[in-house]
Amino acid sequence: MSPPRSPWAGAAPGTDHADLAALLARVAVGDRAAFDAMYDRVAAPVFGTVRNVVRDPGLTEEVTQEVFVEVWRAASRFDASKGSPMAWVATIAHRRAVDRVRSEQRSADRDRRAASPMIAYDDVAETVEDNLDRERVRRCLGTLTDLQREAVTLAYYGGYTYREVAGLLGVPAGTVSTRMRDGLIRLRDCLGAGR
Repeated sequence: MSPPRSPWAGAAPGTDHADLAALLARVAVGDRAAFDAMYDRVAAPVFGTVRNVVRDPGLTEEVTQEVFVEVWRAASRFDASKGSPMAWVATIAHRRAVDRVRSEQRSADRDRRAASPMIAYDDVAETVEDNLDRERVRRCLGTLTDLQREAVTLAYYGGYTYREVAGLLGVPAGTVSTRMRDGLIRLRDCLGAGR
């Protein structure tokens, strides 16, 4: 029993290179009968080559059809001095199959990237919301008196206690407590109205 023939080894059994080259020359000038004869001789090896790369039966049929469309259009570019006609057709088949696999992979990658922005969108939305909140707080801090703004800023942004704020501002702790309370009420009203 002989080993199976590779489509790269040459034409299908019973097809000699000169005959296939002659068919391609006739296909190059638009001879449909020559194309049909050439198709009958190389369809099985082309289909096998494509199937080995693509693996998907539906895509294999599509790519095989694309190969024969390209052979019809590009037959005039076949050069017998560069290789056998079967090798030329098989090379077209292999390239088309690889291109399709890469295209399908890129499409799958795009689909995955398109699905993943939900996480990125949430991050962006959260960042925008944080920025808007900070801007609203800054605007509302601007509505406080200087003394209220200093006390609130030192306590909440500086992390100081009431007593430490009183010491930094040089006022009694009770005064700081009153300023803070009045300032926080104004901030609450301002921030509530801004939403």
